[in-house]
Amino acid sequence: MAVRREVLGDEHVDRSIARTTPLTEEFQDLITQYAWGSIWTRPGLDRRSRSMITLTALIACGHHEELAMHLRAALRNGLSREEITEVILQSAVYCGVPDANTAFRIAQETLG
Repeated sequence: MAVRREVLGDEHVDRSIARTTPLTEEFQDLITQYAWGSIWTRPGLDRRSRSMITLTALIACGHHEELAMHLRAALRNGLSREEITEVILQSAVYCGVPDANTAFRIAQETLG
């Protein structure tokens, strides 16, 4: 939970926890333990690298509903706006221009 809070911010995590229902409780536990406890804490990559990979994966798979959250996380993890721009530009070549166009729109709305 500590890593989840450090990466996503207390406000986001508190909102997620507050919206937890009996239906989603086990899923929230799974995310916290697996994604934030097992993957984001591994020593093989730093958080900046993990953020770049995550942004690219979200763009590639069209998971735009998660992109704004991870754009804010990327800033928390030390990426500059210029580096985020580079990640989106890189994804245009390998993931597709329409997905990068959507990512730029979301980044503009999220980061200003």
